[in-house]
Amino acid sequence: MASEVFVRGMLYLSLTIVGIPGNVAVIVAFLILLYQEKQLLTADAILLHLACANLLVVAVRALLETLASFRLADIFGNTGCKSVIFIYRTSRSLSIWLTFLLSAYQCLSIAPPGSRWAAARVLLGHYLAFVFVFLWVINACMTTAATLFSFSTKNETSLAENSINVQFCSVNFPSKLSRDANGAVQVARDVVPMAFMTLASLIILVFLYKHSQQVRGLRSGGSGRAGGNGGAEQRAAKAVVALVTLYVALYGVDNGLWVYTLTVKSTMSSSLISDLRVFFGSLYTALSPLVIIASNRKVNSRLGCVAHVAEKTKNLSNI
Repeated sequence: MASEVFVRGMLYLSLTIVGIPGNVAVIVAFLILLYQEKQLLTADAILLHLACANLLVVAVRALLETLASFRLADIFGNTGCKSVIFIYRTSRSLSIWLTFLLSAYQCLSIAPPGSRWAAARVLLGHYLAFVFVFLWVINACMTTAATLFSFSTKNETSLAENSINVQFCSVNFPSKLSRDANGAVQVARDVVPMAFMTLASLIILVFLYKHSQQVRGLRSGGSGRAGGNGGAEQRAAKAVVALVTLYVALYGVDNGLWVYTLTVKSTMSSSLISDLRVFFGSLYTALSPLVIIASNRKVNSRLGCVAHVAEKTKNLSNI
């Protein structure tokens, strides 16, 4: 096995080891919460859906790339390439838009009661299922072009002129125009939610700053009521800002590499840039559940219950 293939496999293995257990833990915690309370709050439902999309990204891309790199499975035939690229690109894009949806909802949550923004928050919660379906459909449709032009590279010695090498597969666009148009759509699909979620995060940060100033003023005035019931909202807001910051950093690198691939022709014949793009694109889906687990008390408490039951079961089995 070549050293670069080994390093590639180890990188994807690290994503798999972190990403799959992390996202599964978040999903299990919210399913327990759903069972206990019979329903989920809007923010919790978005986080659950986000964890499912992240799990798809890690399982379909990182895990399969690991198996293929270490030659443990022969997955990337023509059908396998089309399936993997379709599921990966759709779920990756869905993960981005769900992060934006979460930041937008959290931004609406800090609006004063009775305002139009507060009414928009209630409306979003009411039609959340339809929003999920719309995001799935629109992102699946935007992935169709790359899926149709995806083929296995196992039996190819050279790539077509307008192809993009993604290691075990290649995306063979029929013309330079179609390749560039698809690349522009993909960048726009990522940059638009990035811009809006950044704006939402700035609004949240301004709100948190003003709130901290108010709390400081109340404390200096000798009032004992400094926090009220806004502590949970502030923790949720800080967690959303952390997720958005993580997203902007990692997907910013991802999209920068994608633009570089489109503009520098020599990079298309090598899988190095594509590997780096997939790694950074998948890194968010592997690290975001760690942020959720660390910042969400509902997830923490349910996972604590699961760990306690598992420990108790283990002790009983040893008796």
